[in-house]
This record gives sequence, structure tokens and C-alpha cells, in this order.
Amino acid sequence: MAPLPSPAPTAAVIGMQWGDEGKGKIVDLLTEDFDVVVRFNGGANAGHSVVIGDRRYALHLVPCGILRPDRLNIVANGVVVDPEVLCAEIDGLTAQGVQVGANLRISDRAHVVMPYHKQTDAWLEHAQARSEDRAPIGTTGRGIGPCYADKAWRSTAIRMADLVDPAALRTRLAHIAGVKNATLAGLAAWVGEPFEPIDPDALAATYGAYADRLRPHVADTNALLHDALAAGRRVLFEGGNGTLLDVDHGSFPYVTSSSTSALGIYPGAGVPGGSVTRIVGIVKAYTTRVGGGPLPTEQDNAVGRHLRERGREYGTTTGRPRRCGWLDLVAVRHAVRLSGTTEIAVMLLDVLAGLESLAVCTAYRHGGRTFDTFPASAAVLEAVEPAYETVPGFVADISAARCWDDLPAAAQDYVALIERVVGVPVSLVSVGPDRAQTLAR
Repeated sequence: MAPLPSPAPTAAVIGMQWGDEGKGKIVDLLTEDFDVVVRFNGGANAGHSVVIGDRRYALHLVPCGILRPDRLNIVANGVVVDPEVLCAEIDGLTAQGVQVGANLRISDRAHVVMPYHKQTDAWLEHAQARSEDRAPIGTTGRGIGPCYADKAWRSTAIRMADLVDPAALRTRLAHIAGVKNATLAGLAAWVGEPFEPIDPDALAATYGAYADRLRPHVADTNALLHDALAAGRRVLFEGGNGTLLDVDHGSFPYVTSSSTSALGIYPGAGVPGGSVTRIVGIVKAYTTRVGGGPLPTEQDNAVGRHLRERGREYGTTTGRPRRCGWLDLVAVRHAVRLSGTTEIAVMLLDVLAGLESLAVCTAYRHGGRTFDTFPASAAVLEAVEPAYETVPGFVADISAARCWDDLPAAAQDYVALIERVVGVPVSLVSVGPDRAQTLAR
């Protein structure tokens, strides 16, 4: 069952956990009522899976609106674009019969991920693994952090406007190669890896070919968005990562390198603050995380294995198994407050079927006190003891439910508990990957 039409001309779909919440499915559903879909943050480290009938689509940079006809899809300035990955993604979508042409626009202000960013990412993670005082970040190795670092550094950054201008690309790479060869040589020596210096001419030729393919899609997306809003077109913003991976407000330093909450929409897409009035927070019915970092409710036991196998908890982008645990509503409430979430969609409720009892974290205990706020310190978050509220589970499969009343009482009570603790209404419940397996409440 499709959700009710949005009463607002703008809306956003934002993950409320550590990513992989099922944002792609809800973006796909809501897009029925919108004209423009905008990705505003992150890069090819994010992955959205959308199931339509017997087909599964894996999206990394292209907005989910591409799966519906007559929608404009914008990769905005806050995204870091890997041209190699984007070209491959376009080829894959085209092979699946998806039209990708004038319906995809990429910001000329978006920054470009280059091979040296990925090399830096891998070597820094390798160095971190040898550190005695801190575990590896658990990066996907896609060069996202180093690209955002160059964006802040400015002098070593390449934007899409540079990529599609052959003369600008050659000039930029000639300068950047000198800087990167010096820094990467030192980093390679530090981690004990061989290093082959960057050849700016060869890199310009390779990336010039990607530029030729992407040039028709590159545009001033700020102007496109403002024109669309002025014309009364309905705009949906999709987040690329979960809020708890936010570089400012997440479980730092085990985070990504962009603003992943709704706060990131405004600089990431170039629209005025407060212009998005409907914020749909996506909450998985349990908690997962990929890579390093604290996960207070992690269950490295039979419960965790149940969640991983029933939920197919393996990364869309990396294929890595996700760490799984009980639902952490302290973390969710933190994310809800940051984004000004107006409603929640509870995803993968069907995965909990078969568990006779369910535990939900409603507070943390640490240092002799109990609190219900999300700590800034990763060391504290790693050490907290979850305070659980235990409720009855439900054994029967619920994936065939097609309306709220089809759910067993225990499943309804579980959703009501989320609503009560977080303080935001639950508007949608997902009981399977297909569009039809979505219940409006």
C-alpha cells in the first residue's frame, strides 16, 4: 500500500541510524507524489536497494527517482562524485531497461573522487589498523573522506565544472600531481607500501573520457532547483547515509565525512534553510552497523545471527556483513531531534518474526548514572550499558500483511513503543522489500 500523498511541496527521507535503514524503498514510494528527487550528501559509499516486482536495483550515486518515469533526478553539490562508479552505474541501469538521459543532472559544483583519494583512504585505514589507541574507522575505501578533505583544503580539489573542461582538468591535475606525489610517497613509506607516482597526463586522458560521457548531465543544479520550486514543482530530498554517521553529530570519529542529517540539505543542495517542511525519518526495527565504532546494543549471538540472516544484512556497496543488535531508541531520538523529523517509517519489521521476546534500549548507564542522551565521546558510547525495555515478540511471519490491522497485536505494540519513546508518529511500516509490502498507518 502506497503512503498518503505529501501535503507539502518539499520533503526529505533521512536515515535515523547508522545507515542501511531502507531509505531507498521509501524514496521510491514517495517519488510517486514528487517531480524532482535530489541526493544532497555522501558519495559511492552509500547504497540504496529498491525491489520492484522480481527486480532488485542497487543505486549508489543516482537518486532513486530514476526508477520512475518523468522525474528529474539531481546529484547536488554536497555529493562527491566518482566518475568511474557513476558511469558504471548508468550502464547497469540502462542494461536493466531504466532510462538515464535528461532525467539525470549532476551539479557542476560537486567535487570529484579521484584514484589518489581511494589510495589515501586505503593507506590511512591500514595505518589506523596498526594504531594501539584507536580501532580502524571501517571506511568503505571509496575515497570519500579524502575527497571531502580536499574540498576543505581547496587547492587540491577538482569539481565537476573542472572535470568537463579539458583545459581546466589538465591544469588542475598538473598542480595536484605534484602535491599528491609528495604526500603519498611519504604515506606509502609510512605504511610500507610501494608507490607509483601520479602521471597527470594519463589521469587527464582517463578522466577526460569519463567527462565526455557525463558532460551532458552536468548543470547548474542550484538554478534548476530554485526554478523548480518557483514553478511549484514538488521536490524530495534523499539522504545518502544514516544520521549517526554525521561528521558533526554522529559517533565521531567512526563516521562518514558529510552532514547526513536533514541539516545537510541546505548547504548540500543549495536551498534556503527551513524550506523542507516534511522530514520522514527511516528507522530499522532493530539496529545495524557496518565497520568499526560503538554499537551499544550489538548482539554477537543467536539473536544477532537471526537478524543478519533474516534481514539479509550485507552491505549494498561492499557486501560486508553488518553488525546487528536490538533497537537503540536513545540513538534514534538523538537523530530525530537533529533533523526535526515529522514522522517515522519503521522498516524490516518482518525480520523480528520468530523471536519470542524483543528488547528495546531506552536509556544508557555509565559511570554510576543513567541518561537518555547520545554522548559525544566514542569511548563513553563504547562503554555504556543499555537499559532495555523487554516486550513480547511475535512468532508468525507478517510479510503477507497489507494493512495495519493485519499485524498481530505484539507487532502493533512494538511500533507503538517506538512512537512513545521517540515522540514522533509512525506513518509507515514495512514488512518486506516490495513496494506492496508497505503499510500506511
